[in-house]
Amino acid sequence: MGAWSREEIEAAFSSYVAAADDGARTGDWSVFAQHFTEDCFYKEHLIGEMNGREEVQAFYTRSMVKEYPGNCIADFPIEWHIVDDERGWVVFQAWSVMADPGDGSVHRAYNFSLVKYAGNNQFSYQEDIYNPMTFGTMIGDWETAKLAAERT
Repeated sequence: MGAWSREEIEAAFSSYVAAADDGARTGDWSVFAQHFTEDCFYKEHLIGEMNGREEVQAFYTRSMVKEYPGNCIADFPIEWHIVDDERGWVVFQAWSVMADPGDGSVHRAYNFSLVKYAGNNQFSYQEDIYNPMTFGTMIGDWETAKLAAERT
């Protein structure tokens, strides 16, 4: 048996997902960042590594609020997740869904993530794994649709 119950890990993950949804909706990523330990480690394969909750919050605020194309992502729905209650890990597939380009089309790409639970409704580790080429194609298709919608 692991250090935490499956129910505790599931509840923490549900809270994490709700905070990410709120961050995407409001642009305030502070509540999401509170779901990480102060000394967490976060690995984002294209962008780099973050050490600590403050760096995670700064990264999300910068990349999802202030910088293109992240500031055009409207939603991060979770397709599925698996809880390993022996290790305290959650593996999940999340979609990055772009805002409507103006024609009603949907543009999205997915990533797999691993978070490691540390107790107290917080995670000590996250790693995001995805194909940057897939995201590049999705963004290019979205830009094309947006430009076409603006011309009509």
